[in-house]
Amino acid sequence: MTAPSAICVRSLEKTYGGPAPKRALKGIDLDITQGSMFGLLGPNGAGKSTFINILAGLVNKTSGSASIWGFDIDAHPRNARASIGVVPQELVFDAFFTPWEMLEVQAGMYGVPKAERRTEELLRVVQLWDKRDAYSRTLSGGMKRRLLVAKALVHTPPVLILDEPTAGVDIELRQLLWTYVRELHARGTTIVLTTHYLEEAQELCDTIAIINHGDVVCCEPTTQLLARIDEKEILVDLESDLDQIPADFARFRARLDGPRRLAVQVSRKGNDVGAVLSALSASGLGVRDLSTNDTDLEDIFLQLTRAPHNDAA
Repeated sequence: MTAPSAICVRSLEKTYGGPAPKRALKGIDLDITQGSMFGLLGPNGAGKSTFINILAGLVNKTSGSASIWGFDIDAHPRNARASIGVVPQELVFDAFFTPWEMLEVQAGMYGVPKAERRTEELLRVVQLWDKRDAYSRTLSGGMKRRLLVAKALVHTPPVLILDEPTAGVDIELRQLLWTYVRELHARGTTIVLTTHYLEEAQELCDTIAIINHGDVVCCEPTTQLLARIDEKEILVDLESDLDQIPADFARFRARLDGPRRLAVQVSRKGNDVGAVLSALSASGLGVRDLSTNDTDLEDIFLQLTRAPHNDAA
């Protein structure tokens, strides 16, 4: 049986008006399964923020439909918005509220009864309990980022959207955030992550969608996505300079990465490695070192987002 969707969008479109209208989303379809750790990737201007802001109720869609935890954002907007917590990329705060006050006000806006509020628990989890009475303007950038995570969780939403949560933060904070996100996921929270750190998505996410120029160009399990390109690269460090690729390598996709480095693309499943070694021997090239690079998510991302487009968002 197919698992139910935490987020389901159909033919979702957004066109920004003005003298030069922009189609930020071009009728996308996307299903994010309940309980998944879902990565939404794409270059700047691809449409990721527009997608998130529509779900959060901050941007009105032009056409199509979207539902969160089974609640249509048009027919049941309050229930839909109560079903998600969004950690925005921007650090936006009321400078004269303390962390305690911010979480209490946010919980009140969602109608969380005082007896059910988790203000102390959340502040302790994000290691801000000792700053509970400090004005938010005095907090460091990393503390503000953690406070945004706590703020998004005051109403215990089943879906948490993290928009570039580790942008500009140090390694220690990044590890702290991911540890807590993994704990939330283990408890059943559906996590949607946008990030420019492709290694994070590769390590954390079970499913990845790549959006480019307002279109979803792929949406697959991470392992399946990584297997799409059946290639690896052989890097040959040479003992002397080359000014062109030897004729013995005409059958391969090869390039010079410098006067003494030859890079050759080969199939992981074929016998190309042996053929490359034979070509090296036949060419008489002196080899100082030889190494291989397997295809990773960055290679696939670049391949899929280099596709030509028409009316870019």
